[in-house]
Amino acid sequence: MEGIIPLWKEKGMTSHDCVFKMRKILKTKKIGHSGTLDPDVEGVLPIAIGKATKVIEYMVDSKKTYEGEITLGYSTTTEDRSGEVVSSKPVDSDLSIEDIDKIMSSFIGEIIQTPPMYSAVKVNGKRLYEYARAGEKIEKPSRAVNIYNYERTSDVNYNKIANTASFAFKVSCSKGTYVRTLAVDTGESLGFPAHMSKLIRTESGGYQSSDSFTLAQVKEAMDNLEIEKIIKPLETVLTPFSAYELNEEEWNRVRNGALIPKAEIPGNKKMPVVFYINQKAVAIYSDHPTKLDLLKPIKVLRTEL
Repeated sequence: MEGIIPLWKEKGMTSHDCVFKMRKILKTKKIGHSGTLDPDVEGVLPIAIGKATKVIEYMVDSKKTYEGEITLGYSTTTEDRSGEVVSSKPVDSDLSIEDIDKIMSSFIGEIIQTPPMYSAVKVNGKRLYEYARAGEKIEKPSRAVNIYNYERTSDVNYNKIANTASFAFKVSCSKGTYVRTLAVDTGESLGFPAHMSKLIRTESGGYQSSDSFTLAQVKEAMDNLEIEKIIKPLETVLTPFSAYELNEEEWNRVRNGALIPKAEIPGNKKMPVVFYINQKAVAIYSDHPTKLDLLKPIKVLRTEL
């Protein structure tokens, strides 16, 4: 068995839980996922099977899209609604839609984020959430991420009893982006403590929510001997890359990991380039670090067809 199943991860499950259950359903051990989703978040979690585990890194590196909700009025320890309240400030009904949209658009581009303490980022061999649970304070590392699009998708809803205001949003971003932190930073820019009150991942690894299947649907397909109908070829992950169809002589060299002269690959293709034989991806090549006229394999996907 080989390929990608875009799984719809349900709330309450960890990404590791999904892999464990998929191994049992598919009766195979060589399975991995393409990017952690918090237990409270549902959404697209592409699962790689067999040889497709070799392309997981390209799914991890891909754009992610989320739809969620930001609530202004109080912040929490976890930056989402599951945490304890850290600070609060009543929100009146005079928030300007124009100000919100202007603030949100200011985050588009490369930004620097400091991840929340309740996150899986490692510092000195321990994850930040381990320090947080032990009550230990530590300096959190910052990192650059890219926000490709960030927009409000609903009116502002005011809760007169809780003195909060909430609005829906959609964001497309690079790997490593903490949407919880983006929500908090948006609130701070508007002058209020805030947290992310809802989140769904609608796109990951090039797969949309409409492409996805629940664990129950995967099990049903497996039980009915129809699993091949829902497995996507690993080639679907590689469509953003340049492509080159090998002839038999070239395939014999590539399958043995040979260096390939750039001059043999027409069209000045952007690197890396995926080599195909009979429309099957067999290897990924890129520039040789020292021999500038040659290409070297960075990943061999198949040596037999």
